Amino acid sequence: MTVRLANGQDTEKLIQVRFDYFAEEGWETTPTQKSAMRAQLQEYYSKHLNQDFFAALVEDEQGTVLSAAFLVIFDKPANLSWPTGKTGLMLNVLTYPQHRKKGYATSALNCLIDVAKKQNVSFIELSSSEMGKSVYKKLGFEEKEASHFIPMKLNLL
Repeated sequence: MTVRLANGQDTEKLIQVRFDYFAEEGWETTPTQKSAMRAQLQEYYSKHLNQDFFAALVEDEQGTVLSAAFLVIFDKPANLSWPTGKTGLMLNVLTYPQHRKKGYATSALNCLIDVAKKQNVSFIELSSSEMGKSVYKKLGFEEKEASHFIPMKLNLL
């Protein structure tokens, strides 16, 4: 088993892992959606991989992905909550069912936490499923405290 950061030759693996994550979550995609997302992901990975997007892959000796995790780093004006101006978002944490409970997700996450530290990220956020919550807590993630700000969003599509 090896843990490594993805490189430009891993685009197809990253796309497959992304779609496998959707399937694990029970999210269905139409062929039209899948085609559009594939095109966007190819372009995104070519522009952002190892710049402000990092992917940790846990693979077996044959190069088969057992687990993966993604980290997106955002650069924004500093404030008291993110004094370095950089924050991270962990997403697409996936371990294939037959490889769970072996520490692979933890290895992928630790790899990306190290990247975030080297990139001077103030904090990393994520949204946890119930299944992943204990893994994240062991790594030091805490549930967010309530804020006087109200989370809101505007859907544009």
